[in-house]
Amino acid sequence: MDKLSALRAFTEVAETGGFSSAARKLELATSSVTRSVDGLEESLGTVLLNRTTRQVTLSDAGTTYYVRAKKILDDVAEADALVTDRGTEPTGPLRVSVPVEFGKQCISPHLGAFLAKYPKLELDLTLSDAISDLVSERFDLAIRLGTAAPNAALVSRPLGSFSRFVVASHGYLTAFGTPREPSELTAHQCLRFSYGSDQQVWTFCRGESQTKVAVTGRLKTNNSEVLREAALNGSGIALLPSWLVLPGIQSGQLTKLFEDYEVNPNDAQSLVTALYLPNQRGSKRVKAFIDLLLKTALPQP
Repeated sequence: MDKLSALRAFTEVAETGGFSSAARKLELATSSVTRSVDGLEESLGTVLLNRTTRQVTLSDAGTTYYVRAKKILDDVAEADALVTDRGTEPTGPLRVSVPVEFGKQCISPHLGAFLAKYPKLELDLTLSDAISDLVSERFDLAIRLGTAAPNAALVSRPLGSFSRFVVASHGYLTAFGTPREPSELTAHQCLRFSYGSDQQVWTFCRGESQTKVAVTGRLKTNNSEVLREAALNGSGIALLPSWLVLPGIQSGQLTKLFEDYEVNPNDAQSLVTALYLPNQRGSKRVKAFIDLLLKTALPQP
């Protein structure tokens, strides 16, 4: 029995819920998949799959075995990718984590051309504003905005920077007035991104001087698109990245405030950083995605 093939057959049946569906994905005959799983169960002396005429489910032993088998297959695939990816072109799977709105606004428009350019690359793109653990979540690359937390176990590569703008709609400013100085924000509804603290400070810099303003408001969320929509709808004043609000500013739907200042939330920097594990140095897949950001998707300050 080919143990590796048997593991692939077993995990595919477990994930698809049937022998026929697994066979189609593996491009094998159903009878071949059945024989592989039968042989695996016989060699282990236990039932891995509960089978009825209507469904196939994991047994208790099968559930335990599936977790380990899946990790083995993932490790083999990763080992294969690390070797084949040192060739002349990016080859194999690439798992990337990017912030939600940055991925939608700055990366997704370029994915068609990216995939067409690298036909041997398989991209698994996860959009999440959570801080991903590259090891446990098995990401090859993570893109972070702001100040990336230092981590000695990761390679940190700065890619560039972007601007942040304070914006509000014409309707809001007409109703509640236009603040002329940052300190006047304390009298306004500020739309706040969730950074983990109830108190939030926006930092304004002009030349050598720095002004910090503790902002308040009735809306706080962990999604920047929600903040943009709230600003467009006249709910308050928002601090958002330039790549998200420039279309609204250009169309006249949003007004940029405090033109003479550079502004950031708290002490965060407006940086774009790529993080990857040391074993990804020299990876053609990782380099290809970073090049995508540098050449087409990376916002300019």
